[in-house]
Amino acid sequence: MSRWLNKIFKGSSHHTSNRHYNGNYGEDPNYYAPSTSGAVRSEQENEDIDRAIAISLVEGHQNRKFVTDSETQLKEDEELARAIQDSLNVESPPQYGYGNGNGNAYQGNLYQPVPVQFPMGYRICAGCNTEIGHGRFLNCLNAFWHPECFRCHACNLPISDYEFSVYGNYRYHKSCYKEQYHPKCDVCKYFIPTNPAGLIEYRAHPFWIQKYCPSHEHDGTPRCCSCERMEPRDTGYVALNDGRKLCLECLDSAVMDINQCQPLYLDILEFYESLNMRVEQHVPLLLVERQALNEAREGERNGHYHMPETRGLCLSEEQTVSRVVRRPRFGAGNQAMGMVTEPYKLTRRCEVTAILILFGLPRLLTGSILAHEMMHAWMRLKGFQHLSQDVEEGICQVLAYMWLESQLRTGSGSNVASSSASRASKRGARSPFERKLGEFFKHQIESDTSPVYGDGFRIGHRAVQKYGLQRTLDHIRMTGTFPY
Repeated sequence: MSRWLNKIFKGSSHHTSNRHYNGNYGEDPNYYAPSTSGAVRSEQENEDIDRAIAISLVEGHQNRKFVTDSETQLKEDEELARAIQDSLNVESPPQYGYGNGNGNAYQGNLYQPVPVQFPMGYRICAGCNTEIGHGRFLNCLNAFWHPECFRCHACNLPISDYEFSVYGNYRYHKSCYKEQYHPKCDVCKYFIPTNPAGLIEYRAHPFWIQKYCPSHEHDGTPRCCSCERMEPRDTGYVALNDGRKLCLECLDSAVMDINQCQPLYLDILEFYESLNMRVEQHVPLLLVERQALNEAREGERNGHYHMPETRGLCLSEEQTVSRVVRRPRFGAGNQAMGMVTEPYKLTRRCEVTAILILFGLPRLLTGSILAHEMMHAWMRLKGFQHLSQDVEEGICQVLAYMWLESQLRTGSGSNVASSSASRASKRGARSPFERKLGEFFKHQIESDTSPVYGDGFRIGHRAVQKYGLQRTLDHIRMTGTFPY
């Protein structure tokens, strides 16, 4: 048996470790380092030792002489084997509690764990890709982590909360996840609340994708009279004299008085002339407030009006209208001040007495309204009579849409409204917001749900695309309908 013991001890390179732990594992930077001592013996070495002990006992029994007290001898041999086995089981260093998978590791006192044999590299940190030695670790998301490696993707700080959020392959503190992905109201700037069912419910503008709490539709939050966006709490809209509100972006290109409107009026006339639709008569153009426009509408026997608000009129009757002659100034609180209006007597000299346009709208919106009303004037001057509402308003919307397209078109490949485009280029390139605003006005015409203006435009637009504008107008003159 002694030769087997000699073989065992010579064949083993194991050295015992007598480390002492003073209990300050939270401050010792080397405590979590992987162990490099021989404290953890490989499984193969343990099997070799067990096999050697077993063989030595068998050989001892084969060579031993008969002893009358065999039970006593057997007991001594078992005790000797047990003592040898115990002497080779060196204590593993003390360990602290393991993570429980929710980021909260056990913080108890020192304790002696049951020895567990892990192969080298069994626990590899998914964060730093290094071996996790003795100490705390987390078992989360089907992987092991050093506590300091389990970090939030947003703030890059360790996650030590009981709960955390996951988006794709990224981990977040719950607060960081909410800040990153929970929608905020574009009006009040707070997180949009959940409804009684626990779902996030909000409203969004179909074009601008402005998100806001449903409550703002009923709490008096104003909208811009041009782009329809709601007024954010931290942004003051401009208050016009007639009660409308205008956002600061739309204000940049707003047409406020007749002097600003005259160049736009000439652009529209040139646009019609480029389409071989010259307006022969001079049609007065007046810029008016909302109240004056509504009063003129009441005094007009002809015409169809786009609800909920009329922005332009083509008049055929003699009236006295209050027009804007000097633009307002904007003082404290973005309030309009100093605007001057005066009464203007309209005299009927032809089928059209004047075109009225609501003041304070951006140039592209003012131009599209003017293009629409100018088509009413052109058809009346050319003798188009007894048209149904959807046909007359539909073809007028087609001309407004075509003018917007000509203003937004880039390059010089078109001869439509070339002079107007030349004028615009002399004034400078449009801002990105103004181009976006033009696309929004086109979107409004395209998506209008009214049977007169919306359906009329879509039918008329298809006819113009299929047959051309001139053939479509000829068909309307003869039949009063769109060609199909």
